[in-house]
Amino acid sequence: MKEAPHEEKESLWGLIVSPTIWAAHFMACYVTAAIWCAKFAPRFGSLEPVRWAIAVYTVLALAGIAWNGFSGLRRHRFGAESLPHDFDTPGDRHRFLGFATTLLAGLSAVAVVFAAMVVVFFEDCR
Repeated sequence: MKEAPHEEKESLWGLIVSPTIWAAHFMACYVTAAIWCAKFAPRFGSLEPVRWAIAVYTVLALAGIAWNGFSGLRRHRFGAESLPHDFDTPGDRHRFLGFATTLLAGLSAVAVVFAAMVVVFFEDCR
């Protein structure tokens, strides 16, 4: 059976990757639409270029979140112990961080989809 990685190699940075990607996606969508409508489009101008940009942002954000989520899932499935992973051992802490990372990735993916849904409902810069 594999031994859990040394705790010096553990990091909490994996927990914040997915929410950070979501926040960057949200800001990119908002700023793109705001600049487009303020500087380039007339009052009733089309949002078509913004829709394409947000689609690209969304695909990239979901790919990054999926990568982080699968990384967390791999950590969560480490070893052969049964659930719950609530003992004070290095292996259980490793699996818990993986579980928390996976849950945050799922929540962030839902938030990215909801932020991208705005382009479905708005047709112009009004």
